[in-house]
Amino acid sequence: MPASSPTPRHLLGWSLPLLLALAGGCAFEPRSGLPSAAANRAAQTAISMIGRPYHYGGATPRGFDCSGLVQYSYAQAGVRLPHGTEYLLRSTRTVPYGDMKRGDLLFFDLSGKKSSHVAIYLGDGRFVHAPATGRSVDLGSLADPFWKDYFSAARRIDAD
Repeated sequence: MPASSPTPRHLLGWSLPLLLALAGGCAFEPRSGLPSAAANRAAQTAISMIGRPYHYGGATPRGFDCSGLVQYSYAQAGVRLPHGTEYLLRSTRTVPYGDMKRGDLLFFDLSGKKSSHVAIYLGDGRFVHAPATGRSVDLGSLADPFWKDYFSAARRIDAD
């Protein structure tokens, strides 16, 4: 029996599914479990601001409110974000508690709204934030009963 050459229809039969699989594979983005470069830079910037004074509406090293610290830290990493906890909540995506990574945003309900306070997650339950008038940028912990009780959401910025 002579070997026959594949017909165009025969080639289409097996190549189309292969091409579709490859095209879909190109769009696949594996979740490595590692934070993005921008998230790492933002977290490092926020850490370097520890000790800077709290200033309502502030978003510079002269003084920060909680969302101003987030906005400034991410700006240093090349990511533009809005100022205001509600705006930050709306411009990020939900992350399950067990999947939090360095640079994720933590939201706290201190006044009956889901987003009345925001912090930058550092890992191992720790975060950096600008807490309140009369205080300075500082570290906090989700192990602290106060922060644990008021925690409302973890959110991620899709920067990279």
